[in-house]
Amino acid sequence: MDVYEAIYSRRDVRQFRPDAVPDAVLARILDAAHHAGSVGFMQPWNFILVRDLETRRQVKAVFDRENATAAEHYTGQRRELYDSLKLEGLLESALNVCVTCDRTRGGRVLGRNTIVDTDLYSTCCAVQNLWLAARAEGVGVGWVSILDPELLREILALPTPVVPVAYLCVGYPLQFRDQPLLEEVGWRDRLSLDEVVFHERWGRKKT
Repeated sequence: MDVYEAIYSRRDVRQFRPDAVPDAVLARILDAAHHAGSVGFMQPWNFILVRDLETRRQVKAVFDRENATAAEHYTGQRRELYDSLKLEGLLESALNVCVTCDRTRGGRVLGRNTIVDTDLYSTCCAVQNLWLAARAEGVGVGWVSILDPELLREILALPTPVVPVAYLCVGYPLQFRDQPLLEEVGWRDRLSLDEVVFHERWGRKKT
């Protein structure tokens, strides 16, 4: 699979088969993530592999509480659609992976003097590498963002300078959809490229 095919067929996966991801496949995916670009070559990421079901049940309990709160933002048909969506695969996936950012790694990092959050941005590059490599391997990834980061920190015993950036469900999917789920069910439409490209300054369209 070439990089463009991986990009266009990448999906946020929520439904998984019970098959384990072989160690060699997982190692390739993590190595691809570890080869992401990072400002000042700081490499601020760590990957916590979570297989223990009890730990995952604790994370699921946090999700359930936060998801119930999030659902209150919607009413009517929008609420019905929200309630119908499966937004996690925490227990069904082969494993969970928490991608963290150590905000102290590297000391005074080259290129970070003005924009200190480049460590977080760099960690997101690792998440994207992981996701695309997983797609090329036929492995699905689902990002679970409906979580309280402080509770997640407690569950995973993260030290103070380490931030949980992405909590991912990883495993073989029941299917890779032709479209992203939220586009498929009509939650949101994909913006056209023309809508998001400006020239020279904000809001200026090509003449």
